[in-house]
Amino acid sequence: MTLKELRQLFADSWQRATQHPFLTGVRDGTLAQRAFEVWLVQDYHFVRGLLPFQARCLALAPRPDQPVLVRGLGALVEELRWFEEQAARRCLSLQGPVHPVCRGYVNFLWALSFRPYVAQLVALWALERIYLEAWTHAQPGAEPYREFVEHWTNPDFRGYVEELEAAAARALDGSTPAEQQAAGDALAETVGHEVRFWDMASEVGT
Repeated sequence: MTLKELRQLFADSWQRATQHPFLTGVRDGTLAQRAFEVWLVQDYHFVRGLLPFQARCLALAPRPDQPVLVRGLGALVEELRWFEEQAARRCLSLQGPVHPVCRGYVNFLWALSFRPYVAQLVALWALERIYLEAWTHAQPGAEPYREFVEHWTNPDFRGYVEELEAAAARALDGSTPAEQQAAGDALAETVGHEVRFWDMASEVGT
């Protein structure tokens, strides 16, 4: 099974994850500022959880995949710093509680560390690809959100996602039927978590 075929199995939920009303609100300016602030703080917590997951993924990676995973780890460290700067500018506390939806997503990543490498890599690619497509859907972004849309649709991030896609495709191509099933399960769960994350920010922020 190819990565494209695997993704097609979850086309409807993928569309919900990348064209969510939250993103439409970012694009047309109708999203409440409180909803965006809730999302921003929880996404910071998520990235903090994504960092160790990606480090564990790197520990299992074959040599050809190591450069892109190392690149991603460096980008996540920088991303955390950027989040902290954005929160300080908006007087937002990053010390508050982690929402159960965010906690569930991070716990999923932890559990994923015990599944086959291909499942981990497909999930990592999926969450980053969804992120890119989601913010592309929100382009150009209304003020005061345009800075964020531009940040998450820049060429460097797009190139990183493309490299991850190539690595995930290689891993899937060399996988067993059982590993392909594990990758499909991981993809389905990842897409579901992405949809719930947008829902969470929209509901809490209203």
